[in-house]
Amino acid sequence: MNLFLEPIDVWLFRDGRPFDAGSDHRAQSLFPPPPSVIQGALRSHHLVIKGVDLEDKQAIKEAVGDATHYPPGFRIRGPFIARYAQDVLTLYLPLPADAIKEKDRFPALRPQQPPAGLWANVPTPLCWLLPDRVSEKFEEAVWVSLSSLILYLENGELGTDKAVSADSLYERESRLGIRLQAETRTTEEGALYEVEFIRPKPDIGLLIEVHGLEGWPPVGLMRFGGEGHGARFRQVQAPPWPSPPDPLPERFKVYFATPAYFKGGWLPQDWGNFFTGSVKLKAVALSRYLAIGGFDLAKGEHKPVRRYVPAGSVYFFEAEGEARLKPDLVNQAITEEGAEIGYGQILIGRW
Repeated sequence: MNLFLEPIDVWLFRDGRPFDAGSDHRAQSLFPPPPSVIQGALRSHHLVIKGVDLEDKQAIKEAVGDATHYPPGFRIRGPFIARYAQDVLTLYLPLPADAIKEKDRFPALRPQQPPAGLWANVPTPLCWLLPDRVSEKFEEAVWVSLSSLILYLENGELGTDKAVSADSLYERESRLGIRLQAETRTTEEGALYEVEFIRPKPDIGLLIEVHGLEGWPPVGLMRFGGEGHGARFRQVQAPPWPSPPDPLPERFKVYFATPAYFKGGWLPQDWGNFFTGSVKLKAVALSRYLAIGGFDLAKGEHKPVRRYVPAGSVYFFEAEGEARLKPDLVNQAITEEGAEIGYGQILIGRW
């Protein structure tokens, strides 16, 4: 099923930094939230839909699995920012990291050989991504529709009229608070904090493709995000996720639509875990890592914060002979953890 979620008020999706009073005073929100947040919310609400006794640990495990095992067939694709208006669904994804701005267009960078005599400490001899001319700066987050992104990955160019700014999709709202002492219910000195919420624009929400959680009603309400805020959900029709070319082009690039985790930071242990045939990484376009953590309710402590390759990153490859994406990849995802719940979702283009 495909679920479209809209906020009842505002949403809170904190980033990976711990937020105990005294350790930090400001909590920032990630939007869209990481897939790990989504899977927790969906599995929790599935217990409500099925009427599972929350004191019956065995019944909970049979319905939604546990901390280390998902229920049979459970898979998620997303979440993706989406607009749903007049029964038309439009997905929005981050502008690829290899795009630069030139007047009325976003051309894509191409790998080039580095200047002679250059030495670097990267683990592989990568090419450079250099523009032919000076590009314009753009600091704001830019999003593009899925259909426009597919054309960009194929043609290497996108008109600026096809891009939308983040503030046309959602707003960030900051609110102040102060912690109360549990015993006296009075304010605690030095415990002032600030929390950033997300307010999507009208008709804007999140699209999530879900498998393995059956029996949901066509519409409903659920708890979603931090501080017990809620969401309206409805089941909608959505186009299938684009399949990768088969075989892959001789020169292809991988665009990450959702964050990906690699034990080596921005590199996996072996690209052969994801591709058949021989492929060689030529260049990478990515921005600052994304820190994702969370709170372990069972243990009552913060989860380790891990660094993820952010959505929008682009990896350039050359195939030596015939190469394909491995057919047994869960969700056709490139990530070393979290493929079942939506991490490492990709689109493939050519360069």
